[in-house]
Amino acid sequence: MKKRQIDGLTPIQRYVTREKGTESPFRNEYWNHFQAGIYVDVVTGKPLFTSLDKFRSSCGWPSFSKPIDAKAIKEDIDESFGMIRTEVSSSEGGSHLGHVFDDGPKELGGLRYCINSAALRFIPVSELEKEGYGDLLPQFKK
Repeated sequence: MKKRQIDGLTPIQRYVTREKGTESPFRNEYWNHFQAGIYVDVVTGKPLFTSLDKFRSSCGWPSFSKPIDAKAIKEDIDESFGMIRTEVSSSEGGSHLGHVFDDGPKELGGLRYCINSAALRFIPVSELEKEGYGDLLPQFKK
């Protein structure tokens, strides 16, 4: 698995992952992206979500029903901006990813992981083996 160092982050990636920022809705890389593959932590390369669990939502950010592995993410209470929300960060790298809400599709479990594109790197199914994520290929052959 390829690792990416923090120094290689773009300004928006650094702002989102390190300063708990939020990118603009509807003007980010993956909000309307539905190619088959996985989304990894832009800092560590740790697999976080698959396209199999991605769904269309009207929020303007990528939305997933669940992570690949619940241990790959950490959830904490976020009381910023006068709201009470559940922040989602990566367990391994501590990257701020976004928030999770309970307004997702009921048939997918009811959760909506609303994630900043800037916190993610997409790897298409055709590149999984080459990028070191071949162990995730069976998920796409069901």
